[in-house]
Amino acid sequence: MLGDTMLPVALSAGLLSYGYSAGDIGLVMAAATACFAGLVVFGGVFADRLNARALMIGADVVRVCTQSLAAVLFLTHRVRLWEMVVIAVVNGTCAAMFQPGVASTVVRVATDVQGANGTTRTAESLAAMAGPALAGMLVGFVSPGAVFAVHASTYLTSAVCLIALRLAPLPPREKAASTFRTDLAEGWREFRARTWMWSVIVVWMVYMVCMVGPFTPLAAGQIITGHGAGSYGLVNSSLGAGTAVGALLAIRLRAEHPLRAGSLALFATALMPASVGFGLPVPAVCACVFVAGTGSAYWGVNWATSVQTQVPGDILNRIHAYEVAGSVAMVPVGQALAGPAASAFGTRHVLLAGAAVALAVAVTLLSVPAVRGLRRTP
Repeated sequence: MLGDTMLPVALSAGLLSYGYSAGDIGLVMAAATACFAGLVVFGGVFADRLNARALMIGADVVRVCTQSLAAVLFLTHRVRLWEMVVIAVVNGTCAAMFQPGVASTVVRVATDVQGANGTTRTAESLAAMAGPALAGMLVGFVSPGAVFAVHASTYLTSAVCLIALRLAPLPPREKAASTFRTDLAEGWREFRARTWMWSVIVVWMVYMVCMVGPFTPLAAGQIITGHGAGSYGLVNSSLGAGTAVGALLAIRLRAEHPLRAGSLALFATALMPASVGFGLPVPAVCACVFVAGTGSAYWGVNWATSVQTQVPGDILNRIHAYEVAGSVAMVPVGQALAGPAASAFGTRHVLLAGAAVALAVAVTLLSVPAVRGLRRTP
């Protein structure tokens, strides 16, 4: 997470320094996200059929190589947009192989799943606070290439930690050997059978394309151009601080209806695009982003815990892959359309529309009985 939260600052500042636009930044981000969203379902089947940990380690090793290459390109001043898109495609594919194993790994090391998710999210958020600020300093005093070099080292650290991690043994699969296609279809059937899950994902797709997707490239263009990379790093650090607080709250405040409580917290996320859209001063943007991060993290911990505790372990990786794919499938669409939409309607209008969508999403989730009524698993 330290490296991943440094990346938007380095990528945005680096590409802008070469004369590329916010739309180009969105294109590179969309390339990674599209590959992730399109392939994570297959990664879920591989994780259930093969060794999830080995798959995760392999994905980390490949990303050590790609981010090292990106570092060399920036440090030698030979950056071309198509090269960054190719690197993003490889990184997105690796992320698709890595992510499905996360859900089952948490369950295998934790007896208190919500506490584990809250603790993990807090640790990630602390890294997210430090990451953008560190990236801003490295970009300012060295170059974006230095950030990519650090990012490569974080993937190496991840692989080493995964190798050393002690995991409980996996339970044997109850059924006879099946085909890849059968496992894929079974995951889809189990996903569709849970109304609370697929209804959240349908709503989330709108949220991704209208708010989350456009926010990063448009906010980067607004803040970096107007206030510098350091200010953008500070805003991202505020988001990390907010998510840390939200995760800690989720450890302490365990609602009987977790998705209902999480949906209420989502109202706060509208502050994130609204603050940039209204052109507030950087300190005010930081405060709004902090509150938005708190609400987002509280929802995220409750959602992750619901998935991990409501779904049987033998299909968890596949179900997790389907819900992750649905959650991020529209992000690349939003990222890719961010530039054209900003050109047609104005950056601030697109951001304010995203804020309105965030409010509508929270209202819609609360209106779905299966989401509102889901009870916490003891």
